[in-house]
Amino acid sequence: MGKWLGWLAMLAVLAGFPAAALAQDATGDWLGSLQTGPLTTLRLAVHVKSDGHGGFQGTLDSLDQNTRGLPLSDVAATPEALSFKVPAVGGAYSGKWDAAAHAWVGEWRQGATPLPLTLARPPAQPIAWTIPSDAEIGRLLEARIAGRPGEGIVVGIITPSGRRIVARGPADTKRFDGRTLFEIGSITKVFTGLLLADMARRGEVRLDDPADKYLPAGYALPSRNGRRITLLDLATHRSGLPRMPTNFTSADPANPYADYSQKDLLAYLKQVRLTRDIGSEYEYSNLGVGLLGQLLARRAGTDYASLVRRRITRPLGMMDTTIRLSPVQRTRLAQPHDEYMRPMPAWDLNALAAAGALRSDANDLLTFLGAAMGLVKRPVRTDFAAMQVRRAAGPTGNMDVGIIWMLLKTPAAEIVFHNGATGGSKAFIGFDPARKRGVVVLVNGAPEPASDDLGLHLLTGSPPMPVQPLPPAPREWKVVPLSPAQLDPLTGIYRFGPQETLTIRRDADRLTVQLTGQPEFPIFPSSETEFFLKAVDAQLSFELDGSGRASKVVLHQAGHDTPAPREP
Repeated sequence: MGKWLGWLAMLAVLAGFPAAALAQDATGDWLGSLQTGPLTTLRLAVHVKSDGHGGFQGTLDSLDQNTRGLPLSDVAATPEALSFKVPAVGGAYSGKWDAAAHAWVGEWRQGATPLPLTLARPPAQPIAWTIPSDAEIGRLLEARIAGRPGEGIVVGIITPSGRRIVARGPADTKRFDGRTLFEIGSITKVFTGLLLADMARRGEVRLDDPADKYLPAGYALPSRNGRRITLLDLATHRSGLPRMPTNFTSADPANPYADYSQKDLLAYLKQVRLTRDIGSEYEYSNLGVGLLGQLLARRAGTDYASLVRRRITRPLGMMDTTIRLSPVQRTRLAQPHDEYMRPMPAWDLNALAAAGALRSDANDLLTFLGAAMGLVKRPVRTDFAAMQVRRAAGPTGNMDVGIIWMLLKTPAAEIVFHNGATGGSKAFIGFDPARKRGVVVLVNGAPEPASDDLGLHLLTGSPPMPVQPLPPAPREWKVVPLSPAQLDPLTGIYRFGPQETLTIRRDADRLTVQLTGQPEFPIFPSSETEFFLKAVDAQLSFELDGSGRASKVVLHQAGHDTPAPREP
């Protein structure tokens, strides 16, 4: 399982939470865990809802990899059985209802090795809930970061009675506080949505404008059945555009977005085709919101960073919310850490900056939430209100979409929220508009969710995720230089199953690998037939035929060896 889902962890999207349903009714939310290796567990959340025509649809989240909103297909559900496919990762599930366990008990298949997977309802949430005290929050944070040197968490809370900051960690370094800067990943999208709402209020754009109205001359977006993609389609993830452009490649897996340029994005728009009707289905798209930010900046005659500064951060006095940090601000940036708690570089986003490039701190984000709730009297209040209006159905039955914001129904309250992640940082912002309570969670380590689940726990009382042990760091591999003549016999298409292929391509003096529907990554030789990825802990072994040409590749990941023969 990990071999595909691990490659998808680019930017955080959204989380789903419990919806009421009968125990044997498949609609609603289900949680389960896959044991993908001796020390590796992946927690999954599956969200199923009616499609309104007698069938079902839904999404899957891989919580530990911060990969969420993957669409399900072929969903079949009866009181006795549940099955579905996840085309984005080539996975499939089939389970039977176990009345004694009150759960679906079955198998997950992704490649050659089936894994047992039981899906059960999440624990119930309380109807009444009060945000815990600082001491209680502090104890919760201490449990989250225990055993993870270098990790720290900052929580911010805003209510009509004021603000408070609770921070813990990191150990043996300067302690975090409300001015510690973090990468906030996809929370950047909320700023992009606010720009759209602001420009619509001013009459500079209309929500129903065709998005390609604002592209450079000679470029267009695909249409389907006479329908064109609008700006609102991009802001509600219903454009039909995929999560990521298919021409996305990464020269540096530790900083994957840095070299995806405006030229690359425009080249992709020349060849993209839609596979479903516009507006028909929710699919979270970094591509769509990244493009939206580009279009709004172009309409305003400036760049995205300047537009955010001029329209949002400067009017709100959010001087620490920016893409480009000053030398002084860099000294306050929390060091990001990967899933093994190894230091890693901060991410730089180029053409897709509007999807995840901002950095911020808890103080600034509390100001942002205060403006959204009307606690901070600033000119952008009206635009925040427009963002919170329901615009479309979301990925689960208890979640709708406003302009970027996710609108979540819980027993305790209706919550407006968004989350974000980069390779080594995670973030959450959310608020209860009725009670005017807002929460910010910022963390500089990838091993734990430590943002979505913690933020929703503080707002609604939903149970936080259990703390997972830190996995051992993978082996360090040494690169062995190979010539193009040694690389060429390994290129080709290798098939894991009917819908999953692995494409190996030579790019100058290196090989790249791309799984069906996913970004392309470089692979590095440790011998003439053994290669490894830096983007994820996985290796590839090639088997050669009598002519010296590769006939098969074996993927090694999470304790599993999965072969794929080469296509003729």
